[in-house]
Amino acid sequence: MVAAPGVPGTVTHGGAGPRRKARSKKRTRTVTTIALMALPVLVYGTFIIYPVIRVIGLSFWHWDGLGTAEWAGVENYTAIWQDDRLRDAFLHGLVLIFFFAILPIIIGLPLASLLVRSKVRGLGFFRTVVFLPQVIAMVVLAVAWRDIYDKDGPLNTALGWFGLGLDVSFLGSYTWALPAVGFIGTWVSTGLVTVLLMSGMARVSESYYEAATLDGVGAFGKFRYITLPAVRAEILVSITLTTINALKTFDLVYMTTSGGPGTSTTVPAYEVYYQAFRVGSVGTASALAVVLMVIIFAINIVVNVLGEREGK
Repeated sequence: MVAAPGVPGTVTHGGAGPRRKARSKKRTRTVTTIALMALPVLVYGTFIIYPVIRVIGLSFWHWDGLGTAEWAGVENYTAIWQDDRLRDAFLHGLVLIFFFAILPIIIGLPLASLLVRSKVRGLGFFRTVVFLPQVIAMVVLAVAWRDIYDKDGPLNTALGWFGLGLDVSFLGSYTWALPAVGFIGTWVSTGLVTVLLMSGMARVSESYYEAATLDGVGAFGKFRYITLPAVRAEILVSITLTTINALKTFDLVYMTTSGGPGTSTTVPAYEVYYQAFRVGSVGTASALAVVLMVIIFAINIVVNVLGEREGK
């Protein structure tokens, strides 16, 4: 303690001022930290949580987007399973999972193995070509493939060289439209899947393959016992991403077939748009969006749970 200047007999605590400043700075830092931590939560809640809650709320009303809404209860949800068009949209979405997720895995595994383990010049170019569809806008790809699938397009011309020409517009055929749209998804997804699998295979030491060769293990055995276990995580990520893309694809269907011919290629994401902006049934569109969200969430949980069990 020291005597206060100019006042005999009084003392002051010389360190009180600096301590108060230190406490003030600490409080300021704490408030700033809390604000910075709360900001992502606020942004996420504003742009993700609130719209989801809003859509769930709208799914219980009959509303055309302009007039007065009327309470519908669960009618919009029951309509999904009673209406053939809406029910078929989900069945078509499940079919697209085969083209968007399963086929790319089947194609991507040997392709990634070839690109990683081959000692051939120019592999970097081929890797770029494989991934190229991922960096081109889906609208552009859809327009290009629409011309390829035309009755007089390159595909029918090429098939005609081998006597296999169908003389039909693939996207206008009730039989071929959905597989044709699905094959575009296969072509696009294969690049993503291949690159993901390549990243996993690149981590495998060459010594494992050399040891397997010395033990007399063939190419298939190396693939089964060395390569596949090494890329289990990448396979799960690939299935998750491509399944989501399959179920929520909209731009591809909109630009190629608009759900036609008839309703043979309509899918849930397209139906959300169609019901809300063409039919004027915002409640039904919201119910479709909620059901689609739940299905995607459930499939992802199942895929990851099964993957974790396989990994144990």
